[in-house]
Amino acid sequence: MGTKTLKIPYPDDLPNTLGTTTEEFEQEIRFLVAAKLYEMGHISSGRAAELAGLERVSFLENLNRYRISVFNYSLEELDREIIESKDRAEQAS
Repeated sequence: MGTKTLKIPYPDDLPNTLGTTTEEFEQEIRFLVAAKLYEMGHISSGRAAELAGLERVSFLENLNRYRISVFNYSLEELDREIIESKDRAEQAS
């Protein structure tokens, strides 16, 4: 599979204004794009980690910095999990 490069223009002084180096700023932007796509359910955590240039575990650990849950469930999936968990608990009793 090939890759493409996305160019995003930004003011020269922006990294310095934010207290980071150019490299740190660009890495953070790369992470944020990957994290948002993951949060929205558009890509898997593995694909997001690849996009961010990180190992999957490192990507997942860093999600907390931006209050993004590692668990990426829709409301319907959560409701189904709760119902199934209640059913299992009742059967075990």
